[in-house]
Amino acid sequence: MVFPIQKPAFMRHIYRLMLIALVSALTAIGLSAAQAASPTPAAAQPTLNTPLSRDEAQRLLSVLNNPQERDQFARTLSLMARAAPPASTSASSPSSTPTLDKSLLPDLHSGFNSLRNQVWRDIGHFFSLFNDVRYVGIEAHKQLSSPSARAAIISTLTKTALIFIIGLALEYGASVLLRRPVHYLTSQAFRRDTLKRSDTSPDLSGSTTGEDNEKTEELRAADQRRQAETVRFLARIPYACGFFGLKIAPIAVFYLLSLGAFLLIPWDQTGGDVFMNIVNIYAVTRCLYLCGETILAPHASTIRLLPVMDTTARLLTRWWKYLIIPLALIVVLTCLGDNRFIILPRGADALIRIIVFIEHLLIAVFIWRVRHIVSRFLTPNRTTAHTVSFWSVLGAIARLWWIPALLLDVSLWTVWAAQLPGGYHWIIRATLATIATLVLFRIVAIMVYGAQNTLFRLKPSLVQRFPDLQKRADRYYPMTRRLLTAILIAITAVTIANIWGLPSYGFFLHNPLGNHIFVTLLILLTAAISAVLIWEGINLFLLQQLAHFEQNGMLSRATRLKTVLPIIRTVMLALIIIIVTVTTLSQMGINVTPLLTGAGIMGAAIAFGSQSLVKDFITGFFMLVEDAIQVGDWVTTSGVSGTVENLSIRTVRIRDSNGDLHIIPFSSVNSITNTARGYNKIVIKQQLALSEDFARVVALMSDVVTEMRQDDTFGPMILSDYTDLGVDDSGGSGAILVGSILTQPMMKWKVKREFNRRISNRFASEGINFYTSTSYITTPPNAPFHTVQDGVQPRIEPSSQQSSQS
Repeated sequence: MVFPIQKPAFMRHIYRLMLIALVSALTAIGLSAAQAASPTPAAAQPTLNTPLSRDEAQRLLSVLNNPQERDQFARTLSLMARAAPPASTSASSPSSTPTLDKSLLPDLHSGFNSLRNQVWRDIGHFFSLFNDVRYVGIEAHKQLSSPSARAAIISTLTKTALIFIIGLALEYGASVLLRRPVHYLTSQAFRRDTLKRSDTSPDLSGSTTGEDNEKTEELRAADQRRQAETVRFLARIPYACGFFGLKIAPIAVFYLLSLGAFLLIPWDQTGGDVFMNIVNIYAVTRCLYLCGETILAPHASTIRLLPVMDTTARLLTRWWKYLIIPLALIVVLTCLGDNRFIILPRGADALIRIIVFIEHLLIAVFIWRVRHIVSRFLTPNRTTAHTVSFWSVLGAIARLWWIPALLLDVSLWTVWAAQLPGGYHWIIRATLATIATLVLFRIVAIMVYGAQNTLFRLKPSLVQRFPDLQKRADRYYPMTRRLLTAILIAITAVTIANIWGLPSYGFFLHNPLGNHIFVTLLILLTAAISAVLIWEGINLFLLQQLAHFEQNGMLSRATRLKTVLPIIRTVMLALIIIIVTVTTLSQMGINVTPLLTGAGIMGAAIAFGSQSLVKDFITGFFMLVEDAIQVGDWVTTSGVSGTVENLSIRTVRIRDSNGDLHIIPFSSVNSITNTARGYNKIVIKQQLALSEDFARVVALMSDVVTEMRQDDTFGPMILSDYTDLGVDDSGGSGAILVGSILTQPMMKWKVKREFNRRISNRFASEGINFYTSTSYITTPPNAPFHTVQDGVQPRIEPSSQQSSQS
C-alpha cells in the first residue's frame, strides 16, 4: 500500500485519552471556580479528581510527543471548548454593563491581539517542526546501534537494492527491444497526420467576397483550423494510447519481477511492507512521468496531444520530471515513518516539510520559467485583440497570469505550513478542478465553433437555388460567434465560482432573484433567436416564391413581388422588433401596458396631424395590392410620363425620357395610364390624295406588317396583322386612311418606328400620291412680281429706274 492509514483501534485510544483529559481539565476548572466563589472550605464538597492510570498517562505522553496527534488533540479540545456554554456574569450593578460605544474599541483590540497571537503561534509552531530534523539522526543511530534492528535494516536494503538493480536492467532491456515498435508506431502516426492535414485543409469554396465579409472569412478559416486540429487530436489518441502501452511494458516487467521477488524471498513484516511500498511508489511515479511524456511527446510530434513546439515539449517534460520526484520522496518518507523504518514519524514529518518547501520553490521557478510561453498561448489573436476592446483587456490579463499563479503557490504553502484543517487539499482540488474545467470548456468551444462553421456553410445546391442566401448567413456569423463565446465564458465563470465555494449554481437555480435573472436571459435569447429565424424564414419564402415565378415564366408576378418585397420586409421587421421589444421589457419587470397605451395615443395623434402622409400610405398600399403599377412600367400620372424606377409605401419615382427623376407622392395621384399592361395598339393615319387607290394602299401596308411579323426581331413584338379601319375623313384636304396594329406591352414605339421606315420606302417605290396643299399668289394688275431670297440683294428693273428719274 502506497499510502498507509492509521488503525481504527489506535484512533479509539486517542479519542479516549482526549475525553479523559478533557473531563479532568473541566473538573479542575470547575473545582477551582467553586473554591474561589465559596466562602466556606471545600472539604465538604465531593471531589471528582480521579488520577490517570499508568497506561493512560503513557498513551497521553505518546500523543503529546507526536506533532500530528498533538495538533489533532489541540483542535479537538478547541472545538469542545467553543461548544461549551459561556460562564454567567453577574449584573448586580448598572455600571458593570458596558455600552456598545465603550466596548467596541476593546473588542476590536482584543480581536486583533488574538489574530496576531494566532499568527505568531502558527509561525512558531511551523519553525519548531524543523527542529525535529535532529530526531532523524537520533532514531537512525538508535536503530543501527541495535544488532537485530541493524541486521534487519541491512537485509531489507540489500534485498531492495539488488532487486531494483536487476529490475531496472530488465526494464532497460525491454525498452531497447521495444524501440522498433515505437518507431513504427510514430511513423504510422506521421503518415496518418499528413493525410489528415491534406484532407482537412480549409475549404473556402462558395464563400463570399468583399471587404464586408473579410472578418467573417477570417473567423470561418480560424474555426476550420481549430476543427482540423480537433480531428487530428482525435486521430492521435489511439497512437498515443499505443505509445503509452509500449512505454509502460518495461515498467510492468520491473513490477512483475519485484512482485515475484516479494513472494519468493522471505521478508520480515516491516521489510516486506517497506519494499512493496517503495516498488509501488516507483511504479506509480514512472506511470505519472509516462503520462506526461505521452501527452507532450517531446520526440514524436505526430502523437503529441498538446499543441506546443518541440522545444516547449522538451522543457515541460523535463520540468514534469523535476516536479514529481519530490512527491515520490514525500510518499517514501511517509511510508518509512509509518513503518518506523530507520526514522520515526516525527523525523519523517520534518523531512517532508523540507521537501514540500523545496517542491513549492520548484513550482515557483517553473512558473517563472514558462511565463512567456503560457502568455503567448493564452493571448488572443492580434487582429481580434486590436479590434475588440474586451479581448485586448483579456490579453493584457493573460500576459500577467504568472502573478496569480505565484500567489496561489504561496497560498498553498502558507495554508499547509499553518496546518489549516483541510485547506491545502481543498485548494489543490479546487485548482485541479479549475484547470479541468478550463480544458473541458476549451474543447467544447472548439467543437461548438466547428459545428457553427458547418451549420453556416450552406450546401452548393442550396446556394445555387438562392445565390444571396450564403451572403445573408455570413452576416450572422460574427454575431453568432460572439454570442456563443459570451455563453461559454459565462458558463465557465459560473462553474469556476461554484468550484471555489461560491454557490453560483444554487443562486441561479434556487434563489428567486438568480432564477428570475436566468429565466429572463433564457427567454430573451429564445426570443432573439426566434425573431431571427422568423425574419430569415420569411425572406427565404419570398425569395423562393420569386424564383418560382421567374422559372415558370410568371414575369408579371415576379415583378409585382419585387415591387412589394421591400414593403413586406419593412412591415415584418417592424412587427418583429415591436414584439421582441415588448417581450424584453416585460421580462425585465417593466409594465408595458402604459407604454402601449401611450404609443397608441401618440399614433392616433400623428395620424390625425399628418393626414396627407396617411393618405400616401393608404393609397400606396392599395395601388400595390391591386397591382396597378410595377417597377419598370411606362406610366403617365400627374402630368408626367416615364419609367417607374422605385415604389415605396408612400411615393413613386418616375424617370422621364429626358432623364429627369420625378418623385410623386401617392396622395397626388388621381389617375394612372399604364402602357405596360396587356397589349399596345398603334393607330396609323395616312393622308392620301383623293385620286389614289385606297385598296392598293391598304394592301401595301398589310404586306409590310406581314413582312415584319416574319422578322426574327420584330415578329415577337407584333400580336396582329394590319387592321384596316377605313377612311376617317375626306374633303378638300384629301382623304385620311386609318388602320391599327396590336403589339406587346411597351413595344409600340419600336414597332411604329420600324413600320414607318418600311412603309415610306414602299410608298416611294410604288408612287403613292399623298395629299399636297396648293398655294395661290395674286398681284394687282400692271404690278411687277418681286421674288426675295435670303442673302441676295433685290434686283431693280430698268423701266422702274427710268420712271423714277422722270
